[in-house]
Amino acid sequence: MRTFTKGGIHPPEDKLSADKPIEVLPLPAKVIIPLSQSLGAPSKLAVEKGDVVKVGQLIAKGEAFISSNVHASVSGKVTKIEEVMDASGYRRPAVLIDVEGDEWQEDIDRSDEIKMTITASPEEIIRRIYEMGVVGLGGATFPSHVKLRLPEGKKAEYLLINGVECEPYLTADHRVMLERGEEVVTGIRLLMHALKVEKAFIGIENNKPDAIAHLKELCSDTAGIEVIALKVKYPQGGEKQLIKAVTGRETPSGKLPLEVGCVVQNVGTALAVYEAVQKNKPLIDRIVTVTGKKLERPSNLKVRIGTPINELIAYCGGLPADTGKVIGGGPMMGKALYSIDVPVVKGTSGVLIMPGAESKRMAALNCIRCGRCVTVCPMGLEPILLAQLSENLLLERAEKERIMDCIECGSCQYTCPAGRPLLDFIRMGKNKTGIMIRNRGKK
Repeated sequence: MRTFTKGGIHPPEDKLSADKPIEVLPLPAKVIIPLSQSLGAPSKLAVEKGDVVKVGQLIAKGEAFISSNVHASVSGKVTKIEEVMDASGYRRPAVLIDVEGDEWQEDIDRSDEIKMTITASPEEIIRRIYEMGVVGLGGATFPSHVKLRLPEGKKAEYLLINGVECEPYLTADHRVMLERGEEVVTGIRLLMHALKVEKAFIGIENNKPDAIAHLKELCSDTAGIEVIALKVKYPQGGEKQLIKAVTGRETPSGKLPLEVGCVVQNVGTALAVYEAVQKNKPLIDRIVTVTGKKLERPSNLKVRIGTPINELIAYCGGLPADTGKVIGGGPMMGKALYSIDVPVVKGTSGVLIMPGAESKRMAALNCIRCGRCVTVCPMGLEPILLAQLSENLLLERAEKERIMDCIECGSCQYTCPAGRPLLDFIRMGKNKTGIMIRNRGKK
């Protein structure tokens, strides 16, 4: 069974909602839509307080090279444009809309017809993806149109579609593959056409045999698309790990997948690309897993962007009495939410309700030099060294030791018998090292 070769761990899968079909969450009374919902620069405001908007209307334009358009996910009146707290507790500019009905832009195709015939040129596909605000839905939210605009002299050989979903608890991608498979495959064909590649691989961990079988059947008469079953090992869904598992190629330190002829997109992104190009639908909703061992009704929900997370939790039975933390994302790479009043954004893959006992960290002890963190690191780094360098702000040394190669998977911290907060320090060190590198480039 194919997999990556360096490191990796096997945390409990806890896919509590894997058999739960996607449900449509009812519209909220209001939405909070942040202007910055992708990697890169915030989008420029395109509406004013008091404006009445329709579903799909542009409300913020991504004008920077790395940025994305933002659209109204509901119809109603813009009541406020102000800074609001995001999931991490930082104040960010956002548009607040009171919901009035559900009136959509007239040019959005809302029919159930699956449009499989591709008529758009590669340039038109990329333009539509930009206009519709599509970003990577696997977590990083990198603007998808930027990934498809290859630098001069570069050529992609393979398109890799990430259907791994190796993060414990999360099942949104699994359900998308099962329930929206034809649209996903059409989205993959659109991406192949945009990149001008003839071969695409869909990587799926073998704990999803139903998704593997379904997509294999859908792709059986589609030239150039191959479904690859992968060994269950975390973090199989990391870009570089997926490339290694599927193609055997090693992405060099500090380089992008294109360096080895690959472009990687998530299955949810492929669905969004289909809707953008074939249906003229902006990215105004996404599938979110709401889950937890004590949650009354773990679910996979189709949610409008900007919906307060407390509405998702209420729909699934409410916050359990013994809740210790609410995590945005999964338990390995997700982060504790500042508040459950914060909105769903394009990068919200899941909401995990952790019981009090499971949410408490053990007291950090002295490092016992066991080397487990080094053994499990999928990037071949020395996490304890990077954590110590970060703690002591030895940033030049941290850069030399390849801290920027860390994918923040948390395998080191998960396996540490001394309970050292390795990932916390490394994240801090990466941030400060990245600032140092960018400032160096300005001189």
